[in-house]
Amino acid sequence: MKIIPVILCGGAGTRLWPLSRKQYPKQLLPLVDDRSLLQNTVLRLQGYREVAAPILICNEEHRFIVAEQMRETGIEPGAIILEPAGRNTAPAVALGAHQIADEDDAIMVILPSDHVIADNTAFLAALDQATALAEKDYLVTFGVTPSRAETAYGYIRSGESLDAGYRVKAFVEKPDAATAEKYFTSGGFYWNSGMFVFKPGIYLAELARQRPDIAGAVAEACRSVSQDNDFTRVGEDAFIGCPGESIDYAVMEGTHLAAMVPLIAGWSDIGSWDALWAVSAKDANRNTLVGDVMTENVNNSYIRAEHRLVSVLGLDDLVVVETADAILISTQKEVASVRNIVGDLDASERQESMTHRKVYRPWGFYENIDEGERYKVKHIQVNPGSSLSLQKHRYRAEHWVVVKGSARVTRGEEIFQLSENESTYIPTGVTHRLENTGTAPLEIIEVQSGSYLSEDDIIRLEDNYGRK
Repeated sequence: MKIIPVILCGGAGTRLWPLSRKQYPKQLLPLVDDRSLLQNTVLRLQGYREVAAPILICNEEHRFIVAEQMRETGIEPGAIILEPAGRNTAPAVALGAHQIADEDDAIMVILPSDHVIADNTAFLAALDQATALAEKDYLVTFGVTPSRAETAYGYIRSGESLDAGYRVKAFVEKPDAATAEKYFTSGGFYWNSGMFVFKPGIYLAELARQRPDIAGAVAEACRSVSQDNDFTRVGEDAFIGCPGESIDYAVMEGTHLAAMVPLIAGWSDIGSWDALWAVSAKDANRNTLVGDVMTENVNNSYIRAEHRLVSVLGLDDLVVVETADAILISTQKEVASVRNIVGDLDASERQESMTHRKVYRPWGFYENIDEGERYKVKHIQVNPGSSLSLQKHRYRAEHWVVVKGSARVTRGEEIFQLSENESTYIPTGVTHRLENTGTAPLEIIEVQSGSYLSEDDIIRLEDNYGRK
């Protein structure tokens, strides 16, 4: 029996704004330790039985960050499958199932990339039980034993006992407070973890039986698979035409093969700032303080400083999150409403819901330092051996100053080197490229000037990373 992790890397994590942004969501952030939630998820199964290389399902926007974070773990993925569009978990899991459908002895372990599990030993013990049931052709999920009455999670009601768990009697929607209290006190109800274990063939057969429209669209998309460097692409038109649905609705609620294994392992889906506070280390005043934070007479609060000193005095039950371009201040009670702020930002077409000031690219990153009418200043770092695309701009000119490392510059028909404290000017409309041929990061300051300075004023002529 081969255990194959399938890691679901989608999701925007809007309830953890302003740290989580759509182009750099919570699963890619180091929220509980020095590794990202994605990296911790991948590492969770290392050393467990016969674990194969993980399969990751992610979108176009995050693909290079996901690949880089996997490289940092030292684990080479079995595949990084790109979804042409987000269609929820049932189609995403089907992509993974098709990838390994020919492996008769395979057991899929479906793990969202944004969960925290404090007790990994307990999780692996529960996984032993789940794989035992999956070998008997059950579609297995983990039911988290509730530690409180909780309205933020869906519930699973357990049925008759099996050798290593229970049949699922029912999946229950998120309850109101009174119903959640009843579930908690009565027993037999578990939080729906969103993690699953089953054979790929069993899942695909149940999906085809219950939702042939989804099964057919994903199968069609998988008939035109292509490889793009580190990434696996599926048929775009077929997948975009696939209905979006969760695995719970599409398969688990309607199957007679649903089983559940109880899990007591310090699980959380980190769905909000108060949930992150609940699983984080706290000081004597029950505060979680991250970064350059000073407090006086503050209790039961989560305070995070990313770029500057944050001081809080005489307040309790707060969430304060500071980033380079936005600050969130909320009571713990109201923090779930941050999604409304994100909605307002989207409606106003503001970039703070999409990106940070620091934006990661396959070649490194850039960070906006300052901007005003007809100018913008960026700090750009290019990784060793990497290069920006060969490009030009319609509306802006650029001035580059090398502050660290050595740059090879293409400017029109010229190709030349720049060292520290040297600079060059790129006029509007001139083809150019910036390359780092050295072994250390290249850092430059870029000053843009012109009538239009947005990122969509890039005409790519050549690109090493397959970007349009």
